[in-house]
Amino acid sequence: MDYSIETLALDKQQTDCIIVGIYENAQLSPAADLIDKLNQGVISQLIKRGDIKGKNAETLLINHLPNSSIDRILLVGLGEKEKLTAKLYRKALSSTITVVKTLKVKSVCCTLVDIELKSSDNTWKTRQIIEVFSDVLYLFQNTKSIKDPATELKKVTISVTHESKAQAETGLTQGIAIAKGMDLTKLLADLPGNHCTPSYLAEQATNIASNSNNMSVEILEESDMQALGMGSFLSVSRGSRQPAKLIVLDYQGGAKDSKPIVLVGKGLTFDAGGISLKPGAGMDEMKYDMCGGASVLGTLQAAAEMSLPINIVGIVPSSENMPDGDANKPGDVVTSMAGLTIEILNTDAEGRLILCDALTYAKKFNPEVVIDLATLTGACIVALGRVPTGLLGNDDALCADLIQASESACDSLWRLPIWEEYHEQLKSNFADLANIGGRDAGTITAACFLSRFTEDFLWAHLDIAGTAWRSGGTNKGATGRPVPLLSQYLIDRANA
Repeated sequence: MDYSIETLALDKQQTDCIIVGIYENAQLSPAADLIDKLNQGVISQLIKRGDIKGKNAETLLINHLPNSSIDRILLVGLGEKEKLTAKLYRKALSSTITVVKTLKVKSVCCTLVDIELKSSDNTWKTRQIIEVFSDVLYLFQNTKSIKDPATELKKVTISVTHESKAQAETGLTQGIAIAKGMDLTKLLADLPGNHCTPSYLAEQATNIASNSNNMSVEILEESDMQALGMGSFLSVSRGSRQPAKLIVLDYQGGAKDSKPIVLVGKGLTFDAGGISLKPGAGMDEMKYDMCGGASVLGTLQAAAEMSLPINIVGIVPSSENMPDGDANKPGDVVTSMAGLTIEILNTDAEGRLILCDALTYAKKFNPEVVIDLATLTGACIVALGRVPTGLLGNDDALCADLIQASESACDSLWRLPIWEEYHEQLKSNFADLANIGGRDAGTITAACFLSRFTEDFLWAHLDIAGTAWRSGGTNKGATGRPVPLLSQYLIDRANA
C-alpha cells in the first residue's frame, strides 16, 4: 500500500473517496464541514434525515454527488466528541477501512488527522491511521492456490494542514515501519509449521539484516549451543527432526559503547507438547508458539526502518517440541547454561526451557534492559482474557516504561506480581528447580522460573499467549502484537 501525506485543499485532491468524521449530535469535523459546504449541504441533509447518527464506528457511504469533483464520501461516526478516546479513535479507523477495502476504489483520502483527541498529536494520529488500515488490509494468501479476492485499494493519502505536516511526516515514517513489522510478524506466525521451521526463521532474520546497513546476524547451530552448555534448550529440540537455531540480530543505531536493549522471543515453530502431548483439538494453532520470536524479528525490522539511534539486540531461540524416543520425559533433569539443574515435570512447559538459556546468553551483550516475550502460558488467558498482554518483571521503572508505551500504542499490558511466595511452588526434590509450579498462578510461576536466570540485569517478561493470535472462526490469525508496544517503547527510549 502506498501511504502519503498531502496538504492540498480537499477540493483540489484527486481521489476516488474522501473519508471524513462526524460526531453525535450532528457535529461535523472540520473536514466534514468543508466537504458539506462544497456539496450543497449533503452531509447535513443526511444527518437531519437520520441516515447516520454519528455513533462510534458507524459508517455511511455517499457514492453519488452530482456536479461535484468528489466521487464518493465515506462518513465515519466518532461518537460523543468529549468522550472520544484513543481506543475509540482506532475503532472508528478499523470500521472505516473495513468498508473501504470492499469498495471499487483505487485511492482514498483520509482526513481523520483533524479529529481532536486529548494527549494525542498529529504524529500519533497519522501513525494510527497507517497501523490500523494496514492491519485490516492484511491478507494471508501464501499457502493458497485459489486466492481470495484482494482489495483494489492501492493508495491512501492522509490530508493534513501545512502547520501539521512535519508531525504527520514523522507519523508516516513510524506508521509504515511498524505496519511492515506487524505484517512480517503476522506472515511468519500464520505460516504452517511445515513451512516456517527454525531454519526458515533463521533465513528471514538473515534477510532482515541484509536490508539494513546497521544490522548483523549470527545463527548459532546445535553444536554451538552444546559448546555453550545450553542443555535446557537442547533438551527440547531432541524430539524434533528439525535442527534448533539460536538467532541473534544486532542492530547498531546508537553509539558504539552504548548498552543495548535486548529483546528475547520464544520461537517454538510447532509445539505438540512433547511426551506430555497436547489434546488434538486446536493443536493446529500451536504453529503460533513462535509469535514471540516473530515479533522480535518484526520489531527489529521496524527499528531499522525508522533508523532509531539506539542499539538493540534480538535473540530468538527456535525449535520444535515433538514426541519422540529421544524427547524429554517427565522426571528428566537437565542442566541449563547458567548451571542450574531443572526437573522437567511437564514437557509441555518447554518455552521456559529454551528461554532460560537464551536469557543467560543475553548477558554477554552487557544489556541496559532485557525484555522477553513468549506465548508462554494458557493460564494468562484464564487470568486476563485476550485483551492485555501479561507483564512481569524485576524492575519497577522498566515495567512502568512498558506500561506507558502500551497506553500510547493502544497495545495493552497488565502487570502481575512475582512475589517470593510463588517461588516456593518451583521447589524440586531432585533438582535446583522444577519447570512447573502446579495449577495455581501458572503465569506467575512461569515468570518466577525465568527470573532465576535474570538476576544480573533489569528484566521484563511479556506473556502474549492471549494476544498474539485470534482463535477459531473467520477472524482466526496472528495479530502482530506486541510489535506496536515494543516499537513505541523503543521510540520513547530513542527520544529520551
